[in-house]
Amino acid sequence: MEPAVIAHPGASKQELRQKVWDHMEDRNLADFPRPVHYRIPNFKGALTACARLAELHAFARTAEVKVDPDKPLEGARLAALQARKTLLVPTPRLRSGLFNKILPPQGANKEQLRICSTAQGVKNFSVPVGLEAKLKVDLVVVGSVAVSEKGFRVGKGEGYSDMEYGMMASTGAVSSSTVVVTVVHDCQVVDVPEELMEDHDLTVDFILTPTRVIQTECSQPKPEAIIWSKLDTDTLEKIPVLKKLRALQEQEGKDVTLGAGPRRKSGQRAGTGSARVRPERKAEGTEEGQRTGARDGGDGTEDVSLAGVHSACRVFLGGIPAGLRVSQLKVCLQEREATPHRLSWQGGRQRAFLDYGTPQAAQRALLALQGLCLSGHHLRAELAKNQRAGLRPLQAPPTEEAGDAQADETNLWRL
Repeated sequence: MEPAVIAHPGASKQELRQKVWDHMEDRNLADFPRPVHYRIPNFKGALTACARLAELHAFARTAEVKVDPDKPLEGARLAALQARKTLLVPTPRLRSGLFNKILPPQGANKEQLRICSTAQGVKNFSVPVGLEAKLKVDLVVVGSVAVSEKGFRVGKGEGYSDMEYGMMASTGAVSSSTVVVTVVHDCQVVDVPEELMEDHDLTVDFILTPTRVIQTECSQPKPEAIIWSKLDTDTLEKIPVLKKLRALQEQEGKDVTLGAGPRRKSGQRAGTGSARVRPERKAEGTEEGQRTGARDGGDGTEDVSLAGVHSACRVFLGGIPAGLRVSQLKVCLQEREATPHRLSWQGGRQRAFLDYGTPQAAQRALLALQGLCLSGHHLRAELAKNQRAGLRPLQAPPTEEAGDAQADETNLWRL
């Protein structure tokens, strides 16, 4: 089948991602949450593609299955639960550990299992699994932005799937017999040049799409361990479970020497799929967007400059009640289908800023957020100051406080 997305020779991983994201949005192939940029994209037909997991002989032979928490993989998590497999889901951004084991209610029916397969279900029906647990994961399901029929995979650019696999390999949870599957839309199957692959990149054995099952027979070996020399102390401080693994391996006499720790350029990976700063993004209708001074805190917040973000894509949200948690706002934005690229939280000042990729997305969010009420307080959504040229405000002109663009940044949860 001819690839729907074709990249020019010498294209980088980020250029491949951008082409896929743009293609899916332009042709309305994406599903909630949108826009899909900077995510593992959810797509129309994801449940059909995930249902093919149960058709694999490799799946029938499995006992323990690890499935990433991305939104398009809900159907894969459901398939594992329905087949009574032990389901493991990585903790978001590896902050509190490596895995959670999903424990559905005893005698759970199909609807209850479906709930357990969702992001909320993972929170409500799971227990943490420590590094000391003797796991033997038979099959791994990962999300992808792009993947080739040869099994070369490109994620969203943060590298958590690669890191999780490297950690599992280091603890003996996976082996050469572990099968790796990815679930994507047909348009995400593209020609990924082999020269883009590095020794810490995770390759896949099967690709499931709404129309096909592709066995890749990939010859490139999967990661066999964490490559400590590619990590730095900053990364360890952000991911405590990684720090714990290093201490255990040091006790075993293994070489856990870290590499030099200069701050990485935006988009540059460190270590076996280590967490990385989001790549510089191109703002709609502007020169290349620039983010300077990015610093990711252990709680997931970032302190970044917003220079270069398109001025018509920022929405101000005021009147946030005291004591409201950012997680509550995130859930509300998700329910109203107004999830932004980035959420700038200033709860102490009773406000937040929402960044959207296009003026149209910002306009839809403004409409969706009209009449929003949280904890008995009516919030106001309006264009941030200096945004009025791009979109027509839906209510009174923005206040002066809406022009303050300095905020603590927090990336939204993995979906």
